[in-house]
Amino acid sequence: HILFSLKCSQIPSGENVRPLGTTHIIKAEPVDESSVKKMILTFEKRSYKNQELRIKFPDNPEKFMESELDLNDIIQEMHVIATMPDLYHLLVELNAVHSLLGLLTYSPKPDPHVAIAVVDLLQELTDIDTLHESEEGAEVLIDALLEGQVVALLVQNMERLDEQVKEEADGIYNTLAITENMAEFRPGLCTEAAQQGLMQWLLKRIKAKMPFDANKLYCSEILAILLQNNDNTRELLGEMDGIDVLLQQLSVFKRHNPSTAEEQEMMENLFDGLCSCLMLPTNRDRFLRGEGLQLMNLMLREKKMSRTSALKVLDHGMIGPEGADNCHKFVDILGLRTIFPLFMKTPKKMKKTGASEKEHEEHVCSIIASMLRNLKSQQRSRLLNKFTENDCEKVDRLMELHFKYLEAVQQADKRIEGEKHEMVRQGEILDDSMEDEFYLRRLDAGLFVLQLICYIMVEISNSGISQLQQRVHQILNLRGGSVKVVRHIMREYAESIGDGKSDEFKEAERKRIMDLVDNF
Repeated sequence: HILFSLKCSQIPSGENVRPLGTTHIIKAEPVDESSVKKMILTFEKRSYKNQELRIKFPDNPEKFMESELDLNDIIQEMHVIATMPDLYHLLVELNAVHSLLGLLTYSPKPDPHVAIAVVDLLQELTDIDTLHESEEGAEVLIDALLEGQVVALLVQNMERLDEQVKEEADGIYNTLAITENMAEFRPGLCTEAAQQGLMQWLLKRIKAKMPFDANKLYCSEILAILLQNNDNTRELLGEMDGIDVLLQQLSVFKRHNPSTAEEQEMMENLFDGLCSCLMLPTNRDRFLRGEGLQLMNLMLREKKMSRTSALKVLDHGMIGPEGADNCHKFVDILGLRTIFPLFMKTPKKMKKTGASEKEHEEHVCSIIASMLRNLKSQQRSRLLNKFTENDCEKVDRLMELHFKYLEAVQQADKRIEGEKHEMVRQGEILDDSMEDEFYLRRLDAGLFVLQLICYIMVEISNSGISQLQQRVHQILNLRGGSVKVVRHIMREYAESIGDGKSDEFKEAERKRIMDLVDNF
């Protein structure tokens, strides 16, 4: 285990020098509370001694070399504490956490080696499986780290590491692992971590002109984690021009597929991050101004691997009343010519990207539904005209999808009814949470897509274009469908609408949908 790769010129000649890359061999003692205490006290002493010598002889490495090797030895030994998370409280009580964090930015002339040794230790101490072994020990450790501004210190430390040096590149990887471990154990700290410089550092590293590597992949993963279900971090990314950074990084994949599985994973992470950001209304405008719609539209036309994710991004960008500007712009850039061929025929080549037929049809139907909801005047007419083209072939396809998903949902309903019957027979109570679970299962089986399809049906039937209304009803009658079923589906949809929206909006939207249904 080579400890340091120090420059030869720094190695003093003479006695009392231990060869680099060796550690004192220490007889393994049984690890218990008293041996951990002893270890921590040794660490404190050696840390203090090294600090003292570094301050005294800042330009004379041979004076503090020996103490540095001693300090490194004890940090290596402390890895054993990671096997006993129930003793983590000792690290806090004996002030070791504070001292370890001090070593991340320590000394007038920072040497990355000790800081990297500390990062390796913290990475092992915060290993997610270890944290779950002793929730109590984990809580105490994480609290102490956060109190010591751990993320800010880790970011400062990464700023001065040189990724051309393998050991330092590994140090960055392990630093990212610490942030991932902590975020998984306590998701609430994502906002704080992002604000302590992590978001800025990640964006800078993602757009750095460096060859793709494991660290860039990991950065994309941490970024996606920070943005998950978190409006604060989404806002922060928007303010830092992060939407532009994501679009620039993704634009590479408009005409080229990722060259490895790892690069594909990074692409998906960046797309996921972008979708998360678009949940925040203010970012929709940044996406519009950054020409995100044009990029996604091109990706849909190019038929590369990025197509599936581009569709998902468009769906996120156009949904709800906040998506109105994006809907209008999409029609202006001739997006209808791109989206309708994907509506008419689900691509066969989706297996590579791991997307399902249902997912594809859901996103396309959601985009069309959003446009029907949001478009006004001339753009709305252009959309409705699409449905009349070629003897209403788009309506025929819509009805084909209607019966496909209706059947899937009816089968799921049958299964669920059987389960409910069985539960009642066994004397189990069907509470609200069970009903919610059943509803989610129905949505997953295809009810959500069916709701979107029915919404499109009632919208185009209310458009004032009689041939659309006639065609919808003609096919319904022909295939033994029923207006009553469509109305029932739409009522259920109206009931569930607008989670997270104001009561005022919910009410208005429900009324709008029910008016459409009554006229159907």
